[in-house]
Amino acid sequence: MKRHSIKTLITGIVASFLLVSCAPKPETRSNLSYVDPYIGGVGHLLQPTRPTVHLPNQMIRMHPKRTDYLDDQISFFPLTIMSHRQGDLFGIMPYTCSAEDGLWKERQTYDHDLETVHPHYYSTYFVDSDIRTEFTPGRKTGYFKFTFPEKSKPLVKLQINQGGEWHIISGNAISGEEVFMGMKAYVYGEFNFPGNGTSNIEPVALFVFPAEGDQTIEFKYGISFIDAEQAKANLKKEIPAWDFDVLKDRGEKLWTEKLGAIQVRGGTDAQRRTFYTSLYRCYERMVNINEDGRYYSAYDHQVHESDRPFYVDDWVWDTYLAHHPLRMLLDPREEDDMLQSYVNMYEQSGTLPQFPLLHFDNPAMHGFHSTIVFLDAWRKGIRDYNIETAYEGMKKNALEATMLPWRNGPSTELDTFYRTYGFYPALEPGEKETVEEVHGFEKRQSVAITLAHSYDDWALAALAGEMGKTEDYDYFIKEATNYRNLYRADKKLMWPKNAEGKWIDIDPKFDGGPGGRDYYDENNGYTYAWQAQHDIYGLIELMGGREEFTANLDQLFREDLGRTKYQFWAKFPDATGLVGQFSMGNEPSFHIPYLYNYAGEPWKTQKRIRFLLDTWFQDNIFGIPGDEDGGGMTAFVVFSSMGFYPVTPGLPVYTIGSPVFEEVSIKLDNGSTFTIVAKGCSQVNKYIQSARLNGETLDRPWFNHEDILAGSTLSLEMGPYPNKEWGAAPAAAPPSMIDTK
Repeated sequence: MKRHSIKTLITGIVASFLLVSCAPKPETRSNLSYVDPYIGGVGHLLQPTRPTVHLPNQMIRMHPKRTDYLDDQISFFPLTIMSHRQGDLFGIMPYTCSAEDGLWKERQTYDHDLETVHPHYYSTYFVDSDIRTEFTPGRKTGYFKFTFPEKSKPLVKLQINQGGEWHIISGNAISGEEVFMGMKAYVYGEFNFPGNGTSNIEPVALFVFPAEGDQTIEFKYGISFIDAEQAKANLKKEIPAWDFDVLKDRGEKLWTEKLGAIQVRGGTDAQRRTFYTSLYRCYERMVNINEDGRYYSAYDHQVHESDRPFYVDDWVWDTYLAHHPLRMLLDPREEDDMLQSYVNMYEQSGTLPQFPLLHFDNPAMHGFHSTIVFLDAWRKGIRDYNIETAYEGMKKNALEATMLPWRNGPSTELDTFYRTYGFYPALEPGEKETVEEVHGFEKRQSVAITLAHSYDDWALAALAGEMGKTEDYDYFIKEATNYRNLYRADKKLMWPKNAEGKWIDIDPKFDGGPGGRDYYDENNGYTYAWQAQHDIYGLIELMGGREEFTANLDQLFREDLGRTKYQFWAKFPDATGLVGQFSMGNEPSFHIPYLYNYAGEPWKTQKRIRFLLDTWFQDNIFGIPGDEDGGGMTAFVVFSSMGFYPVTPGLPVYTIGSPVFEEVSIKLDNGSTFTIVAKGCSQVNKYIQSARLNGETLDRPWFNHEDILAGSTLSLEMGPYPNKEWGAAPAAAPPSMIDTK
């Protein structure tokens, strides 16, 4: 062989090697590895996220009891919680001390860098006592493992937080009950070898173990809301053997499967961490409390037999916007079960709940937005529940229950006024309240209530139309336009009226007491100017047409506070994540950036959404701009990062934003896969140049739920500059307030 041929051969081999080594490699990293439960661990003003360890939609939820990520001490580990971020049930904590010296009353100091948190596994190291704590969850069980230093004095404290008592069965076993909010939780637990237990120090039980021998103490337990025997049965069923890793591996497999429903390509690691952590957050609620074909319901205080899951813990004011719609895409069968649980609660209590917690219906916030969720599900083909009974409950809420925030009960004189005159009356500044049912702190929220119930009534009308209830449709579709009664054209805002129908003189940025609750709720008049998702074109008309509408939207993001931030937030602590007067940190704002799509300027939606995601949802401890509310806020991140959003739950339609990934694939329950391809997508290339749906030109910034179910492919050409013609024609605008009769 000639020299130059050998050189050519070597060059070819090296080039081939380089091509192979530089070629894109298939992604093998699990989506679970991107989940960082620390994201949002320090609240901007209000609630931080918790590093919650749990299985998807299951009732065991554990996070270390501490103030937030900045707190370097842990009080205890709850065995579960009553509701998202509320109400610890039971608790456990390891120590190296005797029962007599009282050190078991102290908090333990940990090192952040020696703590590990995954959805299915937790561990931490206490730097003063040299104890390592590990935890992994089951559905209705949990498993702790404490590794003590050699020749120490192992002690494990079990505590009750709400009220109740412990029963020491043996050196290995204990049971207990905790009384809270008119019901009980039961626990049965076992240690891996015997200790000397005492329960005469209320409300704790102490187990002291020998200072020699194995220094790893394991504790596995079952929780029940039925009785102690069921708690024991739950433990025996889920964790029959002493094998921590088996339960841990099972949890890892479940989470890998859940998070694998959405696959992404492209984007940065930071964007993936934000995205998959947001998706993980969406599986904290609702939780299934059916135990072996039985469940306890606080809605009639009875134990019911049922092979169907029974779900509780939903905050619908937060979740109807994006959380429920996301579940309708990813887990429609679970959504069916959740809605049937609502029906069950109505049958058991006579009221279709607002915030159906584990222990009672919390009438928090305002509006009966479960009506919107039922309509949304029905129109998306999710129908495995008793719709007639559900409709009965919705109509009863609309006509017989009070609309007042944070109040359950029959309608009041204010509700009668609303149905007569089409708006909720407000008080003049300084005027004394005369209606005793009005909550002392939450006030009347007159504008917020009028707008919320206009949307609720539209949903009820639409469902009545679907079910052939013509008389109901005719009544409620007229009520759906009540929001227009409070639009003040000269101010371009929704404005309070007194009982005589006269405008009240207020500063819409700042008046109305804490959170603006005399007139609005947690946000001021600038946020509530846009609360007519069901009738966006009616709102555009009120504002004077498309150009005036978009000018008002632009100004929302530019309007100053009119005062210092500390003055503003002293009164509006929920209105965080500010851009002008727009508040990314509170749920009523979620749909607002997408409204440009309805007025012929989709490129502005693309600009705003990317800016908001990049600014307020970063992958760090400050990465949530407001109360996350157990998936209520992070569902917005999941949708918006994928590139579309359900502006009007109740309409099976999605408006297009600006995806952060080059490709997103959603595995659907029907076996199909919906794919979004954003060619050229990057931080700079955020503007849509053109679009195709299944190969056909798409000139409009929206698509149907049916397109997703059919396993369609949405292809977007992305670029660095806006294409102001795409989606701009009036005929391209998304649907709003469809006549369903």
